[in-house]
Amino acid sequence: MRAQNAAARPFDVSRFEDEVRDVVQQTGSHIRAIDHWPRTPAPPVPEYVSHREGATEIGKLSAEAIVQEYEAAAKEIEAMGEVMKAMVQRCEQLASSASAMLEDIKTTAQRHRNEGKRIFDEIESCSTMTDDVRRLCGAFRDKITGKATEAAT
Repeated sequence: MRAQNAAARPFDVSRFEDEVRDVVQQTGSHIRAIDHWPRTPAPPVPEYVSHREGATEIGKLSAEAIVQEYEAAAKEIEAMGEVMKAMVQRCEQLASSASAMLEDIKTTAQRHRNEGKRIFDEIESCSTMTDDVRRLCGAFRDKITGKATEAAT
């Protein structure tokens, strides 16, 4: 259908411009001209770079944009380094705490050994004492029974 209409009426640019002008005039312009567009100044380039003499404005702007992105990434990397530093400090604290715990464990184990030795010595002492008491009782019994048999004879 369009092909038939296009063949019947050729496209007229001036007629199209007139239609656009009429629509704009009827609706009124919503677009206002701005005398001054406030521009935020670009952040300064880092100290480690400087523009070359003879660089074009586009080249300068492109280089500044790229170096700003790299600088932002470098700052993020440094921030990660600070986090890592805090983690290292925490690990050092844990290692120090673990070393103190190991010393406590060694001390506790030695006290346990000393207590085991004390109980060992006490048991052997009691065993020796019990053996002495048993021998004395046996000797005393033999003495009593020996006197009793002598008295009976």
